Amino acid sequence: MPKMKSNRASSKRFRTTGSGKIRRNKAYASHILTKKSQKRKRNLRKAGLVAASDEKRVRHMISK
Repeated sequence: MPKMKSNRASSKRFRTTGSGKIRRNKAYASHILTKKSQKRKRNLRKAGLVAASDEKRVRHMISK
């Protein structure tokens, strides 16, 4: 039986915290930034957490 492979794209996008939650980067921060406020852009730089409903699916993708 071959080894199970993790989804490499997901492994680069998500990482786990010390408590086991999954961190992610926020969307909408790459272009068309002139119309967005400084506060909004600053908050987009901070990492967010994956929603509880998606956590099982993401954990399966990043596990080996």
